[in-house]
Amino acid sequence: MGCAIWTEKLDACIDGELPADDACALHEHLRGCPACTAELLRLSQQKSAVHAAALAFAPDPAFRARIQARIRTSSTPHRPSLRNWRWLPILATAAALLLLIAGVLTLRHDARSDAQLVSELVDQHVATLASSNPVDVISTDRHTVKPWFAGKIPFSFNLPELQDSPFTLAGGKLSYLGQSPGAQLIFNIRQHRISVFVFQDRDTADAPQRDLSDTTLAFEVRSWRHNGLRYFVIGDASPQDIDKLSALIKAAG
Repeated sequence: MGCAIWTEKLDACIDGELPADDACALHEHLRGCPACTAELLRLSQQKSAVHAAALAFAPDPAFRARIQARIRTSSTPHRPSLRNWRWLPILATAAALLLLIAGVLTLRHDARSDAQLVSELVDQHVATLASSNPVDVISTDRHTVKPWFAGKIPFSFNLPELQDSPFTLAGGKLSYLGQSPGAQLIFNIRQHRISVFVFQDRDTADAPQRDLSDTTLAFEVRSWRHNGLRYFVIGDASPQDIDKLSALIKAAG
């Protein structure tokens, strides 16, 4: 299947609307086509930029307190007349609705922050797949890859023992989240490449404090926190393979 046909399907892939069979076929095509991989990266970055520029309302954390304060200050100290009593249920309902809306908007803001963070890392993973030099240190030996990061990032991490597992370590490179340095490790399983990102937890403070298991832009994503670090596992391998690698990394940590 030629590039022209796949180019028409990239938007659907980014939106997660591509059928499973087409998604698998597209992943196979991307592994051998730098042009389509680069175009997928461009489109995903464009979408991330549009989301970041969207003028969506996101209330600050004090929004709830301000609403409650206004409700308290609007109450008068004198005993209300019978005429005023009939408005109390309406005012109470309005206040409840305002608090509910504030809560929903806060949840949407958290989901948007998490989605933006994951989308940025997916972009980095796709860029790695398209690069002719995907790693800075090339080695299948964890005792070579881990020391390479010493002095380049302000933390240390452990790599799993991959003997008797279907995974192999391809190497690693520096990665950045904003201005904060971290590690990107590349693992192979059959024809698939999986990125494992490791950052200090404080560098991802804008994201919700929760573990993540999701599918984003046709990539499986897993994320968790441990000992002050936050881990992200991203790849187009099967969910079972992503979970297995995540379990190995958690055990090593």
